Amino acid sequence: GQEEYERLRPLSYSKAHVILIAFAIDTPDSLDNVSVKWIEEVRNICGPQIPVILVGCKADLRPASGSSADGKQYVTRQKAQAVAQEIGARAYKECSALNNQGVDDVFEAATRASMIVREVKAEPGEEHTSGCGCVLC
Repeated sequence: GQEEYERLRPLSYSKAHVILIAFAIDTPDSLDNVSVKWIEEVRNICGPQIPVILVGCKADLRPASGSSADGKQYVTRQKAQAVAQEIGARAYKECSALNNQGVDDVFEAATRASMIVREVKAEPGEEHTSGCGCVLC
């Protein structure tokens, strides 16, 4: 997240039905920020009930061994799944926009999570207000 948007970002959460928290698989610090910063912000603003999907981006960059020949470290699927469980995420998905791999899975998981929450909240005869939003950090 860019610091200049720090005050504005919370305004975009108001009608969200699901939150996607993304990190870069080639930047382990970005996964650390999920636990240290992003989940806390989401829970404080949206409450504990909003479904969260943790998304590992740039999946195409991770070598099979988890580290490259030059020693660069990558987030493993196991580590990301552990963080997803730790933060109470409904799902963990990986994707590569470059290869268009897993992108549909991310949005399908978000759609399913949103629909489940809306069904649970629905009262007989209650009118739904539509709400959608997208925050890219």
